[in-house]
Amino acid sequence: MKHILITGLTVLLISACATSPTGRSQLMLISPEMAISESKQAYVSTVTDISNEFQLMTDEAWVDRISTITGRLVTEAIRKYPDSRDWDWSVAIIDDPDTLNAWCMAGGRMAIYTGIVTQLNLTDDEIAQIMGHEISHALANHTAEKMSRAVLVNTGLAITSQVTDQNGYVLNGSAIAAQLALQLPNSRDAEREADEIGIELAIRAGYRPEAAVSLWRKMSQAGSGGPEFLSTHPSPGNRMDTLQDLGNKLKYLNPTQSKSAVHPVSIVTDTRQL
Repeated sequence: MKHILITGLTVLLISACATSPTGRSQLMLISPEMAISESKQAYVSTVTDISNEFQLMTDEAWVDRISTITGRLVTEAIRKYPDSRDWDWSVAIIDDPDTLNAWCMAGGRMAIYTGIVTQLNLTDDEIAQIMGHEISHALANHTAEKMSRAVLVNTGLAITSQVTDQNGYVLNGSAIAAQLALQLPNSRDAEREADEIGIELAIRAGYRPEAAVSLWRKMSQAGSGGPEFLSTHPSPGNRMDTLQDLGNKLKYLNPTQSKSAVHPVSIVTDTRQL
């Protein structure tokens, strides 16, 4: 039985290879389409739970600022990745001054906490860099990739269970829901990829590439425990040097005029919108 399960797992792994936008090989046991479907349900659940503890920001200045920045980024994302045009692009602004975090699920559903903006005193250019990075995780199918990692672990535990009869190790289906992808750390390769795609999106949207370096400098200097953001976005020591090099190579893409036409991004101000 163990041999049959291992053989089946090997065949599954061989057939589950995909290629990222930067040419990196990815494990894809979960399809991008399934990740988007799961993320839609996970977003409703996650944002509803958060809103029960904290307010969804409705302040007009905040809404205008975040919708403009993300709208310009999404415009460029769609320009380069046309399949994302039909995504449900949206942002929940969580009024939590103590949390330094932001994220984007598969399918373009995002969240940003007020704490990361206020505590780090982020400029529009720096917000664009952080949200460009988050959007890039979605564009590069990193949610599906992390969910696939969870499935692989679960499958391995199931094989052990068949041999040892330790059924307590087997996870149920809900364990691979997209919420888990928010908790799992990104791989170093995924981080480098999101940095590369994200800084290009921000530059094409008219934001300063130097802001990527100043953003991560602020991140590294924030508090004794660091931002919650870094728990799922591990920061290699040479990240700022790499971003500096990327910015220098891509700054020619920066438009000379700000762009007025942006793709609409829905700001979630009430859970009834979900």
